[in-house]
Amino acid sequence: MSALTSPILSTTQSDWAQRAAAIDWTAATESLHLQGNAVLPQLLSATECAALAALYSDGGDTTFRSRVVMQRHGFGQGEYRYFSYPLPDLVAGLRTAMYPHLAPIANQWNDAMGIAVRYPAQHADFIARCHAAGQVRPTPLLLQYQAGDYNCLHQDLYGEHVFPLQVAILLSDPGRDFTGGEFVLTEQRPRMQSRSEVVALAHGDAVVFAVHHRPVQGTRGPYRVQMRHGVSRLRSGLRHTAGIIFHDAE
Repeated sequence: MSALTSPILSTTQSDWAQRAAAIDWTAATESLHLQGNAVLPQLLSATECAALAALYSDGGDTTFRSRVVMQRHGFGQGEYRYFSYPLPDLVAGLRTAMYPHLAPIANQWNDAMGIAVRYPAQHADFIARCHAAGQVRPTPLLLQYQAGDYNCLHQDLYGEHVFPLQVAILLSDPGRDFTGGEFVLTEQRPRMQSRSEVVALAHGDAVVFAVHHRPVQGTRGPYRVQMRHGVSRLRSGLRHTAGIIFHDAE
């Protein structure tokens, strides 16, 4: 059985809703407010990670809409592939199930930063907003790194309508499948030096993080900081990651 037809990737939407509801969102929300990121331990099982990672080579042309080789564009070294619609059930399920828990945080952030945009409670309504504006290409992706590869600091924007949080899931086992390749976040604060943070992830862990900016509480009230993310140089092995971005691309 190929990875594309694996029942592991065909979990129902109700199953994903239950799994998303079981996450400690109180702790995740607090971490997002304080640090701009939150680790969700063991979001996927080892079997689910293997099945999803196998799509990179076994998915076929209809699974993905494009392949990007990073060094051709100055993005780093390594490569990634954007999924096509319809998304694999696992990817679509995660995207739909996690969004309602993140939308209230996104709305709180925009309120604190004086941004008028508000996000609807359900992902389908937000995607309809993207599509009405011409952002119709799906953005969830799989990334593949080999020894020497890295991902430069960046922001995943893709158009006018941007959901301010996204999710990365580590599909490989650090220390066994690869070494190096740490997930890195930087925070550019006004009139201050940038702050960096390495987020330690285990096999199957996810990290939720700010896409481009977030509010930070200062002595005179909240102020806006710019966020970027990337991956440090892989020293050995092979590393796969799934990226769940909630807005679509132009």
